[in-house]
Amino acid sequence: MNRFLVDGTNLILQLALDAAAERQRVSAHNLANVNTPNFKRQEVSFEEKLKAALFAQPKLQLTRTHEKHLPRELELSDLQHEVVTDKSTSMRPDDNNVDIDREMVLMAMNQMHFNAVTQVLNNRYSALRYILQEGRR
Repeated sequence: MNRFLVDGTNLILQLALDAAAERQRVSAHNLANVNTPNFKRQEVSFEEKLKAALFAQPKLQLTRTHEKHLPRELELSDLQHEVVTDKSTSMRPDDNNVDIDREMVLMAMNQMHFNAVTQVLNNRYSALRYILQEGRR
């Protein structure tokens, strides 16, 4: 893929969309198993990993000797979302911990998050498209 079109911000936005899509699948899976005995809900971990990757100190201390030098690039493996199982709670006597109301709220919040990230990504590509079209004139 062309590096010009996939800068760090676009990459993070695309990874955020991937995490949101996975979060929707995981919530649907949780809701489908609301009556399954001993089922433990799952959730997607992404934002915490993103924050840690963005603000972490590099493993190897790098020094930029000129302001036009490129900064340290994020490791792609640091930004991948992860599905984790919540084993800490239990909602019912059969050890199932899925709360329908909570899952529905999480799905609605995730949908709004997905729409917002999609809009930001669309705006970035629209701006790029405008620049390319105006550059031809």
